[in-house]
Amino acid sequence: MRIINEVCRYLTGALFIFSGLIKLNDPYGLAYKMEEYFEIFSQDFSPVFENFVPYALFLSVSLSALEVALGVAILIYYRMKITMWVALLLILYFTFLTFYAWYFDKLKECGCFGDFIKLSAKASFIKDIILVVFIGILFWNRKKLYSPVSLRTGDIISGVSFALAVFVGYFAIQHLPYFDFRPYKVGNNIVALMKAEEAPRYKYIMSKEGKTYEFTKYPKEPGYKLDTFLLLNPDKIYPKITDYRVYNEEGDFTDSTFIGTRLFIIIRKAEEAFQSEKKMKKLEEISQLIRQLESANVQPMVLTSSGTESIEILRHEVNLAAPYYFSDGTVLKTMIRSDPGLVLIKNGTIKGKWHYNDVPEAKDVIALVEK
Repeated sequence: MRIINEVCRYLTGALFIFSGLIKLNDPYGLAYKMEEYFEIFSQDFSPVFENFVPYALFLSVSLSALEVALGVAILIYYRMKITMWVALLLILYFTFLTFYAWYFDKLKECGCFGDFIKLSAKASFIKDIILVVFIGILFWNRKKLYSPVSLRTGDIISGVSFALAVFVGYFAIQHLPYFDFRPYKVGNNIVALMKAEEAPRYKYIMSKEGKTYEFTKYPKEPGYKLDTFLLLNPDKIYPKITDYRVYNEEGDFTDSTFIGTRLFIIIRKAEEAFQSEKKMKKLEEISQLIRQLESANVQPMVLTSSGTESIEILRHEVNLAAPYYFSDGTVLKTMIRSDPGLVLIKNGTIKGKWHYNDVPEAKDVIALVEK
């Protein structure tokens, strides 16, 4: 029994820590997923869930930090009576979410490991069921499990773990994710990712004269009967980017964004910028940056999902001398976890990305352009 407890301890603790840190790398990613859940629940259960949407980011950081702290607590067998109750309730909550998303076909992905490992809702549910078993074993034996460290040391370790986890998430919010796993990461070419990586490849299972044969090319010889076929590269036949589009009242400008060097000023919600003195000051800094780049052949473009009137007022308020275009809000928040934010693109390749708290100097932008 001791060996089983140890296996459950290390696997559960490590998975909780890993899962929490992956989410804290990109708190907005989990927050957007939680907003989807709240919207679904508000439609399927009660409109009261709509009240949780404004707190999605806070809940994202809090739950992720709790995962890390629980993982550490399980590894050191810290206050197991309380720890296992919290862990059990948390995993049952996650299991319900993934079951509901999968069984009723509400969401294709759960967001358990962010964009680093994309699990289907079904795979996430199975993963949670396994964790329920592990946690259930530890819960059953919680009164027999003793920490190798003193209670005071355990208090300090768990408290510091939670505080550090919160700081990791807060820093990612105030800047950008430490690691970018999305299609629009620096170095990626948008044009290339708008095309399928490979053509579909199949394995054909065929029979002839009572024998079974496998082919990767459909046989031309007569006499073969097709029993079934399997797609060999399902993860490579679809483009990674399918919804990128830039347009205005005059037409579609998507292709033109891949020509030359463009500095996208992403303003997803102009209304929120008006309500933040800090964001307005940062937009003024961005306006100064644009003027400094006039001689560097860097063409600024405002991309927004806001209405014409609000973006026009905002541009004039901060003297943002750049034409504006529209793009889907989901695309913009996938492109960069900052509103406003800056994305530098040269011939379709993303050269740099900046949070509004990290507006670059003109020389830094020019250096990236000349690489």
